[in-house]
Amino acid sequence: MSYGNEPEPPSSLGPYSQDEEGKLVRLRLGPAGRWSSFGKFWLRENCQCELCVHPDTKQRISDTFSIPRKVAITELAPRENTVKVTWSDRHSSLYSYSWLGVHTHKKINRRPGGSPLRLRPFRFFKQGRDELPTVSYEEVMDGDFAVLEWLENIYQWGFCFVKGVPVDPHATEELLERISFIRNTHYGGFWDFTSDLTFKDTAYTSEFLGAHTDNTYFTDPARLQLFHLLSHTDGDGGTNLLVDGFQAASILNEENPGAAKALLSVKHPFHASGNDDVCIQPADHFPVFRNHGYLRELYQIRWNNYDRAPKRDWWVDEQQRWYDAARHFDQIIRRPEMEVWTQLQPGTALIFDNWRMLHGRSQFTGKRRMCGGYINNDDFISRYRLLKFGREAVLRHIGDTTRHSTNPSRFI
Repeated sequence: MSYGNEPEPPSSLGPYSQDEEGKLVRLRLGPAGRWSSFGKFWLRENCQCELCVHPDTKQRISDTFSIPRKVAITELAPRENTVKVTWSDRHSSLYSYSWLGVHTHKKINRRPGGSPLRLRPFRFFKQGRDELPTVSYEEVMDGDFAVLEWLENIYQWGFCFVKGVPVDPHATEELLERISFIRNTHYGGFWDFTSDLTFKDTAYTSEFLGAHTDNTYFTDPARLQLFHLLSHTDGDGGTNLLVDGFQAASILNEENPGAAKALLSVKHPFHASGNDDVCIQPADHFPVFRNHGYLRELYQIRWNNYDRAPKRDWWVDEQQRWYDAARHFDQIIRRPEMEVWTQLQPGTALIFDNWRMLHGRSQFTGKRRMCGGYINNDDFISRYRLLKFGREAVLRHIGDTTRHSTNPSRFI
């Protein structure tokens, strides 16, 4: 990786200039300010207006991948502390010079590359062809054999339904605790909520939510997530969406291996900043796809365009590679054959692997009451390995890096 300094354009160019390919724009930050460089598509997709960033949750609400790939500036109007940019897609953006100064791009020549994508064995659910993976609440609460079946379904399919759950938050909490401790976050521990924006997050609205990963703003996102719809009155909608991120990654790797490598190698910042007393950011930036250290297999996906923060440390060529790769992945996860739509019902809980399955919902009306919670990766995998192999075998294989199916440590 190398850094270089951009030559300042001559003042006769006015308040901005563009490169010949139309990928880079250089703006003067104020009448007597310095020149700064930005990827043009990056600048458009990081518009900070209320149509693009939710005024309460501070999350992206615009669809990055509906923006034309070759969007262009049609007009630029400098002001005292801001600059107004009008785009070829008829959108108008207003950027403060202070914000632009923080996010100025330096020229970084980073070679494309990264590890190849490889996936562990897993089962891909096909709606209309497979039975939904399901276990019984009564059996799960009665013995560990059914708990193992429950965890096996989650590990293999990425999700599992639990039938016959009492329509009661306490019973649902006890169900989740059959796996392990419930994780506490800024949302609390076990949730019981309605969509009233108590927490400034799009999950607490009635709006459509596209397929995404939860907790991308944590250094260690929760591994398991459970939903139980307790009631839905005076309205309809809210159909639940699941998309298998592992299957989508596998398809991307087949159709465009370079795109898969880009999503493995380019790291991004994320954040949760809706409430006044919260501004959570992970300890590092992370890629969309994450390979395991010694198994060299994909084991975690972070896909959340709502929580992705503006990235500063990349140059236009790397930006274009990533945006093209992300656009392709986004197109795959929207394919009808990839989507699993189910209507949640009181008495049936859904649990899924948040490191693998992307989830969302359709818009709804009326009042919904939902309960659920998170479980950490380490607690889930500990319980799963011990039930599957027994304590003696798990202890014997601590530190074992072999890929054999009889090695409990191989299950990550």
